[in-house]
Amino acid sequence: MIEIPPTDLRARPLAALGPQPIAIAAAALLLIIAGIGTIFLWRIATGASPEQERVATGRQVQARVAQTSEQLVERTKGLELTQQQSIDQLQALQDQLAQIEKLVSAQRSETKKLSEQVGEIGTSLDSLRQSFAQAQPAETAERPAVRAKPPARVSRGKAGKPRAAKSQRRSTKPRR
Repeated sequence: MIEIPPTDLRARPLAALGPQPIAIAAAALLLIIAGIGTIFLWRIATGASPEQERVATGRQVQARVAQTSEQLVERTKGLELTQQQSIDQLQALQDQLAQIEKLVSAQRSETKKLSEQVGEIGTSLDSLRQSFAQAQPAETAERPAVRAKPPARVSRGKAGKPRAAKSQRRSTKPRR
């Protein structure tokens, strides 16, 4: 194998590049400095830096969050108030329902008492009817026979109408 002296390796790459790499590096450095200068001048001209914009944006976000939080707190308080009112109304309705249930149960017991009383009155009435029916034939047997009155004479104005037809007309009328 052939050995290459170390001085030859160093000399060849530098010799191949020549003066061009220095010019390229200098041009790149000038472009970088020009870009930085342009950014610096733009920030000075507009008067705003990205940091300040970020801070301003952060404050706006915080203000929105605070406003939203306040709205949520107000809405929550409104919901609590509405819920409490609903609970109060429900409690009032439950109290009214309990009173109505008491009244209905009292009315049922009153109705039951009255129906029992009506039943007692009915049985008393039946017993009175039976006793009256039993007492009536006994009374008719004890009474002396009453003479029948002679038929009354018919007056001239009513001569054409017999009495039997008149009594039949009365019996056909509905009773009230």
